[in-house]
Formats: sequence, structure tokens, C-alpha cells
Amino acid sequence: MTTRIGILGGTFDPVHNGHLHLAKKACDKLRLSKVIFVPSYLPPHKKGAKVTPARHRCNMLRLAIKGNEKFRVSDMEIKRKGRSYTVDTLRSLRKKFGAAAELFFITGSDSLKELNKWKDLEKILSLCSFVIVERPRFRIKKTLPGLTVLRINAKDISSTMARGMIKRGGAAKDVIPNRVSLYIDRHNLY
Repeated sequence: MTTRIGILGGTFDPVHNGHLHLAKKACDKLRLSKVIFVPSYLPPHKKGAKVTPARHRCNMLRLAIKGNEKFRVSDMEIKRKGRSYTVDTLRSLRKKFGAAAELFFITGSDSLKELNKWKDLEKILSLCSFVIVERPRFRIKKTLPGLTVLRINAKDISSTMARGMIKRGGAAKDVIPNRVSLYIDRHNLY
């Protein structure tokens, strides 16, 4: 049987229930063996933005996926340092898992408007199946050849929303896992 691996890259600042819901649904609908969460060290699309240190984002991810045997966290982009490009990550994963593995890079529909700015998009499309998950408020009107659209009734949650709730002193329990919320409190993040 072919190994089918989902790759979910992002800043995860912080990881939230929408990320976990998306990963679970993609796992089911695409019949994935596992989903690898890959937090970026410095996301290329967030130049100049303040991003929580990578070690905290990685730790929060590990706490969020604890207990799900199909979910993994890879710190490859964090170890690489510098700007994180999807094409480099996919090359590394292709090398690690071999040509027989099926790789599915999963991203939200909010990424579609920036896709033309991605480094080596054609190479990315040759290394994996590129899956776009339709997010609320980012409906897919048209797509590019080579992209698969996955409709999963995604949750209307964002990391920006979660950070805002935390900064205003509100409980973010409905949008982030409890373990992550405790970690945020303990380390006084956001």
C-alpha cells in the first residue's frame, strides 16, 4: 500500500482548532497515513511582522496534536533557519519518503491570492498533490490547473483571531486547545 502523507505548513502563531479540524478532515477525505505539521521559522509572506519565537510555536503544536497517532510535527524549517519556502521543504520530504510516497501539500484558500508569488510553484506542483481547503470568507471562485479543492466545512478561526482574544483578556478556549491555552498562559505569550 502506498504511503499517503499530508503536509500542513504554516506559522501556527498559535495553532488553533481550525488547523486541527482541517488536518482531521483532510486525513479522512484524502485517506492519509499521516499529517505532518511544519511550522515555518520565518514565513516569507510575513516580512516585517512580529512572529512568536519558533520554539514556542513548535511546542504548542506538539501539545495540540498529543494523542493523535496520525499527526506529527516536523521542525525541519526551524532547524534550517532563515526564510522558509515550501519548495525546499517538499524537496526534503520527497528525499526522506522516496518517490513511491504520495505527498499532499494542504493550504487554505486564503493562500490562492498569493500563489503567483510562491517560489518555484511549478516545481512544487511536480513534487506533490497541491490541495486547497476552502475557508470561510475565502470562497474559491476559480482555481489553477494542478490544484485539488477540498471542501470540509472549515471552521472560521484564524491565529489572528486567537491572538486578539488573548490580548483582550478573553478566553480563547473555543478556538485553541486547552493544553495550548495553558502553555500560552505559562509563557506569557501574546
